[in-house]
Amino acid sequence: MSSPLPASVGESLAAAALAGTLLLGAGWLSYRIRSNASPGSRDPPGTRADGGTRTSRVSRLRAGLPYDPVRWLTTVNHRDIGTLYLLFAVVAALWGGTDALMIRTELLTPAADVWDERTYNALFTTHGLTMLFFFVTPAFTGVANYFLPLFVGADEMAFPRVNALAFWLLPPSLLLVRAGLVTEVFGKALAAVGPRVDVLYLLEPPTTGWTLYTPLSATLANPQIDLLLLGLHLSGIATVLGAVNILVTVLVDRAPDVTWANLDILTWTLLTTAGIILFAFPLLGSALVMLLLDRNFGTTFFAVEGGGPILWQHLFWFFGHPEVYILVLPAFGLVSLILPKFAGRKLFGFKFVVYSTLAIGVLSFGVWAHHMFATGIDPRLQASFMAVSLAIAVPSAVKTFNWMTTLWRGRIRLAAPMILSIGGVGLFIVGGVTGIFLASIPVDRVLHDTHYVVGHFHFIVMGVIAMMAFAASYYWFPLLTRRMYDRRMARVQAYTLIVGVFVTFFPLLLLGMDGHPRRWASYTQGMDTNPGWMLLHWIATGGAAIIGASVTLWLFNLVQSMRVGAPVTTGDPWNLKETGQFTREWAWFEERLEERRRRTTSGVEDD
Repeated sequence: MSSPLPASVGESLAAAALAGTLLLGAGWLSYRIRSNASPGSRDPPGTRADGGTRTSRVSRLRAGLPYDPVRWLTTVNHRDIGTLYLLFAVVAALWGGTDALMIRTELLTPAADVWDERTYNALFTTHGLTMLFFFVTPAFTGVANYFLPLFVGADEMAFPRVNALAFWLLPPSLLLVRAGLVTEVFGKALAAVGPRVDVLYLLEPPTTGWTLYTPLSATLANPQIDLLLLGLHLSGIATVLGAVNILVTVLVDRAPDVTWANLDILTWTLLTTAGIILFAFPLLGSALVMLLLDRNFGTTFFAVEGGGPILWQHLFWFFGHPEVYILVLPAFGLVSLILPKFAGRKLFGFKFVVYSTLAIGVLSFGVWAHHMFATGIDPRLQASFMAVSLAIAVPSAVKTFNWMTTLWRGRIRLAAPMILSIGGVGLFIVGGVTGIFLASIPVDRVLHDTHYVVGHFHFIVMGVIAMMAFAASYYWFPLLTRRMYDRRMARVQAYTLIVGVFVTFFPLLLLGMDGHPRRWASYTQGMDTNPGWMLLHWIATGGAAIIGASVTLWLFNLVQSMRVGAPVTTGDPWNLKETGQFTREWAWFEERLEERRRRTTSGVEDD
């Protein structure tokens, strides 16, 4: 008797059952830990009949750990959750960065002889998804969680428990998106010591590209695609919950002395970003559900007889282009916050930077179809989207002008955060100018789907977004750890990162202008007419190695400095009081140091 379900549905259900079992196991483990930690548990600390003290095994284990896991699993404190977001983002960045290095290694030779084509396709798919959804967005959400209440004078985020829930949705989301690799590794490890479990090999890493274009994503039999869609949907819910928390905290929980007139620039950008998220992510979630229904229940939202494959592109890019600004606006806010601190001047044209941020937030929803000029949509629509795409360059240029003017006649200190800020602005100019050409319909027709697009995009995401993430890590490192990092090593890391980004992605612009399509694991067929392609790939791969070395240096510096770095004894490690830029988070840090000093002096043990 044949099965009543199609094979692909059966495999999807089996994979979903496996994922569900893993989630239930994690939930049971969490419950056990909390039960053992609660006052009413079976083995609480207590007294014995002989007057001694009895403790549970879990309590003894917790006492032996450097950090209490129960506290971190159950915390609703905004600074703890912000720290968890930042640690999660670092893990995701290292995972996605490893994908990128593997991609560049494959392109060292024209033939697909390092990895096969399927592996290459999976690498650029998971690299894009991991970096965009699980690195950049959580990193800036972590910054918002830690610092936003301090900036606006609130005691906590508006909804602390929702805040914790939003974070804890992310780890299972990442596992669902990358479940194929996880289960395969687990299966091979199990097979090495025991029987082979075939269900663990059902999932293969997705090979659709991060855009998940139909009909490919709707017809691939790989059940990992279904888990991928569920994982992205879950991460979208987490992102929306985080955005609601940011909006309500700023709108409702501001201190009486924090008005719209004196709201800091980073909060303005986080507020705008949260607004964009509220409009963009629910639409992505709806599109993901529709695609899931097409794959498993025979609906035709994106089939030719239904809405058609182009419908997916419209829905995806209505989310996808605002997503770029969801990623880049917090980075712009960090430039506007950090750069004046080390220029010795206040931000030039503060109001116009705020207005340009709001303008980008509105215009970001009017440019999506410039990704679709090559699909043959109505030329009149193409012209309108070209006009808006060119217009959105204006507020970005306003920001750049104000940053450069802030530097003019400033007392510049080339600390690592400042080097990264200036480098980020410079690389953003390259990425922005090359993007203007893609807004032009005839130029886009030529460069569409070439390495030029990859180069332009990465000058934005690596040029200013990642650059400012590194700058923020240095700027607030003393506040987060009460220690100072190795400044010389940080400056070396900053310079090598800037060089690495330029060397990696500028050759991609040249390759694209030479007609090299992106997403090719093998480019042997183009070598006869374009013998220079391989040299440009070598240079780009060399640049990627420089970036890898720079990131390793950053990680080593911060981890080592957390252990043995020089203790920070002042609440103003950057001498911000001299220029009147001593902001609220540093004032809070100064109070904590003073309180710690008083407790130490009075003999009270520090917590």
